[in-house]
Amino acid sequence: MKYMLLIYHDERQFMGLTEDERQEIYREYRALREELTNNGKFVTGSQLQPASSARVISVRNGKEMATDGPFAETKAQLGGYFLGEVETLSEAEEIAARIPSARSGTVEVRALA
Repeated sequence: MKYMLLIYHDERQFMGLTEDERQEIYREYRALREELTNNGKFVTGSQLQPASSARVISVRNGKEMATDGPFAETKAQLGGYFLGEVETLSEAEEIAARIPSARSGTVEVRALA
């Protein structure tokens, strides 16, 4: 079954890290991605541009509206995702707990329909 692991973190906190600290986190992400790929459990994933670069599109009464993001002011922003192919929700949760951003943010685990 495929599970989407949505990675949320505080962008300001992340940008407050030193370059060496950010590179260490990226190294951890690469190692986890490589391990999951080698085990056939990684489908795809990516880091997203900052929420400030987002555009929010909605249609109300047939009229399209576009605004600059983020849509809601929150402490944590969607920073990226992993899409995994695993047997159980428990296995997806175990992977989510290993995502480096889970230490300072959250990872939402959702099965694909």
